[in-house]
Amino acid sequence: MQLSSPRLRATLLAAASLTLVAAVLPPPTPLGIGDPLFPELGNPGYDVLSYDLSFDYKDNLSPLDAVTVIDARALERLERINLDFTHGKVASAEVNGEPARFESVAEDLVLTPARPVADNMPLHITIRHTSDPRGRGDGGWVPTADGLAMANQADAAHRVFPCNDHPADKAFFTFRITAPAGLTAVANGESVVPAVRLGPTTTWTYRTRHPMATELAQVSVGRSEVVHGTGPHGLPLRDVVPAQDRRRLDPWLKKTAGHIEWMEERVGRYPFENYGVLIARATTGFELETQTLSLFESNLFAGDGYPDWYVESVMVHELAHQWFGDSVTPRTWSDLWLNEGHATWYEALYADGLGKYSLERRMREAYQRSDQWRAAGGPPAAPKAAAPGQKIGLFRPVVYDGSALILYALRQEIGTEAFERIERRWVAENRDGIAGTADFVRLASQEAGRDLAAFLEPWLYGATTPPMPGHPEWSGKASSGKAAADGSAR
Repeated sequence: MQLSSPRLRATLLAAASLTLVAAVLPPPTPLGIGDPLFPELGNPGYDVLSYDLSFDYKDNLSPLDAVTVIDARALERLERINLDFTHGKVASAEVNGEPARFESVAEDLVLTPARPVADNMPLHITIRHTSDPRGRGDGGWVPTADGLAMANQADAAHRVFPCNDHPADKAFFTFRITAPAGLTAVANGESVVPAVRLGPTTTWTYRTRHPMATELAQVSVGRSEVVHGTGPHGLPLRDVVPAQDRRRLDPWLKKTAGHIEWMEERVGRYPFENYGVLIARATTGFELETQTLSLFESNLFAGDGYPDWYVESVMVHELAHQWFGDSVTPRTWSDLWLNEGHATWYEALYADGLGKYSLERRMREAYQRSDQWRAAGGPPAAPKAAAPGQKIGLFRPVVYDGSALILYALRQEIGTEAFERIERRWVAENRDGIAGTADFVRLASQEAGRDLAAFLEPWLYGATTPPMPGHPEWSGKASSGKAAADGSAR
């Protein structure tokens, strides 16, 4: 048969090329970047620059039709491209405009392009797939009473969309969400075009102005009301709440501007384009610092069992993460103490300022339990890995109050003024970047005017808790009093 169509001819030639390439390459294997706690997450060989994600929502029991477009740059010659992706079906894949072979191996989606991608060359990847909200209880899509929300921390983004699922590879995000009329869709960042109504559906588009880790992505669909306000220095505030709960929740929403002002006084300007809380009718067991739009369970604000000062301090915890964990993301997951220790520190400092739970008391109680926490989960900067075949429980008390205790010890050792300089400089110099424990020790040493490695390393890596400067009377024997925070706020 004569091939009269150039496009058809090109398609058939590309398919033939893929068959020939596949015949000479070894079978695909899952890859990772070697994170000590999640060794198979992340992928070598490329740097993601941006994600463009499209989701078509029907209901919270049906897979979403989705398209993931990734722009990246090759860091080496690539005959294959590994992405993290599972719990969805792939319909097609393209690399640089040409069809690519795709195979699933463990939790990797492995693409074989029509021709190898040269070092330092652009990568434009398009994957048409489904994203399934059903049957998982360990992150990714979270069903709510009226739709869906997202909770990807630490290793669940790849259960929603193909990605390089490690915080060391941050990228810009665009979200395009289509949902039935009567529902509202929101995502990280800001709305870049007005919502478009087409027949029985509406499409919303959002884009981040700052790079973001995959674990911080947020998409919510539901019968929601979006409440707009203004924070310090004109910062846009955007809260998303169940429409039926708007009036009841309004007093809580009005507290956010004051919380931001309080944080800015201590660590400097808020680092992103906007901020708000996403309150969902869902049971997660935690709150989550998704970038610019922190996720909260509605029950936290129900007025049953939680005093107001505690709710406010949890709100400050997730807000503090926008600096510590979101703007400055961990180099490896073993550096998680920098996220949670700092967020817990400012949570505790805020509660202390309200006169409800003194910082010194909380740190003393944490000190009493610190050896137990270290024995159970490892020291703050070297968490124990999961047992073979088991999933790691990363969010342990040692990375919350056990890590805030390190910051308290540091302040005791070098004084309040030097400590506050470290905090401001840490978020300013690492804004929109990644940083780890060694970076923090080096910066702290510079601000203190002396090498702090010998002081900090036992606190960071020791099996037992060192003596607390200024408190020789503190002991590691736990009292029968109230336990410190259990880590329900991530």
